[in-house]
This record gives sequence, C-alpha cells and structure tokens, in this order.
Amino acid sequence: MANPFVEKFTPEEAQAVAKLKTDLPEILEEAHGSKDVYTLWSVPLDKESTDQRLEVLLVKFIRARDLSLPAARKMLVDTLKWRKEFYADNLLSESFDEAVFNPIGYIHGHDKQGRLVCYNFYGELDQDKVFADVETFVRWRVQLMEKCVQEIDFVKVDAMIQVHDYKGASMLGRSSNAKQATKQVIQIMKDNYPEFLAIKFFVNVPWWGSKIFTLIKPMLPEATIKKFVVCANDQLLATLEKTIDRGELPKVYVGDTYKVGSVLAAIQASREEKDAFQHQELISEPELTETDK
Repeated sequence: MANPFVEKFTPEEAQAVAKLKTDLPEILEEAHGSKDVYTLWSVPLDKESTDQRLEVLLVKFIRARDLSLPAARKMLVDTLKWRKEFYADNLLSESFDEAVFNPIGYIHGHDKQGRLVCYNFYGELDQDKVFADVETFVRWRVQLMEKCVQEIDFVKVDAMIQVHDYKGASMLGRSSNAKQATKQVIQIMKDNYPEFLAIKFFVNVPWWGSKIFTLIKPMLPEATIKKFVVCANDQLLATLEKTIDRGELPKVYVGDTYKVGSVLAAIQASREEKDAFQHQELISEPELTETDK
C-alpha cells in the first residue's frame, strides 16, 4: 500500500527526496565518519530501502529548507552530528525529577486526525527548581520531543500538535537560567526537528503576549503563521475542540472552574503588569517567535 504522504509529494519534492536518498552513504560518512546505516527516529537511513517512511522523513529536511537540496543535505548532516555530540539516542533511557518536570510538559491524547498532543506550561512554575541546572532542563525538554517523535509513524501521521499554556506567566522576572535554557531549546528544535509541527495552540496568553505576537507576526513566514492558533480565554475550549475531541483533552481544560480562572487570571495580569509594561524594553517571548524551520 502506497504511503499517503508520499503520494502528496510535488514533482520537485519527489525529485529532491530521490537525490537526498541516493546521497545517504556520503551524508552518513560526513556526519559519522562511516557509511554504516544509522536509524533515525526508527527509520533506517539506507539508500537501498524500499520503506517509504524514509522518504517522508527526508522530505521534512527538504521542506524545512524551502526545497533547496544543498541546504537540506547540510541540515541532515548537522542533525546527525548534533545527535552524536548530544547523545540524543540515550535520552529515552535517562531519568529526570518527575515532581519538577512532569507538571510543565507532557503528552496527552490525540487530535481528530490521530496526531499526538504535547502540552507545555509556562506560567506558575518554580524557576529556581525547573531551571536550576540549564543542561538538565535542556535534556529533559529534548527528551520530551524525542518521546513525541517516537509516536509518529510516518505512515498514518507525520506531525504533532502542541499546546502552549501561559496561564500565570509574567513578562517580568525571568531568570538568566530560564532565558539561557529556553534559547538553547528553541535553537535545538529549529535545527534538528524539521516540520514536525502541525498546529501550535497558544492558550491563556496574557495581554502583553498578544501584543508581542501582533508585533512579530509580520516578520514570520506565512507557512508558520498558518500553524499558530492564539486562543481567546473565553473561547479556549471551543477553539481546542475544533481540532481535539473533548474526551482527548486533559481534565484541566474541561471544567468550568478552569475557564473562569483563566479569565480572572488574565484580568489580574493586565492590572498588575500594564503600567510596568510601559516602562520595559519590549523583549519578545522566545516561544512566541519560534518557527518550524
């Protein structure tokens, strides 16, 4: 049976994928010093393979570099080098403090098309604990991404849904560790996980976050903007349910208490931070400016 994602390739994409596939031995040698087949996200990088999942994986690098074959080739080489240096293949066996990290990021359920949903919470977290060690946070966050990709089979689904919740987030007081860790994670995602985002929901975004998004929107690629959905607090559940069935949502988004609390939190944030905002340098929240390239 033909892979449905491969069937949707344009002629230009199909040609670029075929060339990139042919070059895999040289790509592996450049990255690893050996032409031995390496398995990336459960897909062997073997130029002789008839497994169409390989083509679905390769086209991600090609699309991420706007169909430029040299740029896509370089991105794949760099990703393979980074995985070796970062020991990315060991991440799934590593353990992290569940009490610290489980509440701020997890996988829960699937959308109506069977794509997994990953939730990230940026408000009401203890920065001293979460970002106590930058390297630990970065490895935990990349591990979460690896867990997400492991659930993508490149046959029925080829991407994921992300929900970024800013309830209780403040534009003031981000620690230097938090800034450093966030910057590193965003760069890693942009460089090494191409085209895995289908839709990113921004929920409970405070007034200043909406203002920042409005300012940076003209600078973002149209393809990226199409993947972003900023949910109004009073329409949060209704917006999510267009993509995710209610039974697949975490309980925190279903109860009336949460919806009312979200609105009150937004009003409180507006009152407390509006004056301070007028005197602060406008620094865009990295997660709001992240692209999927």
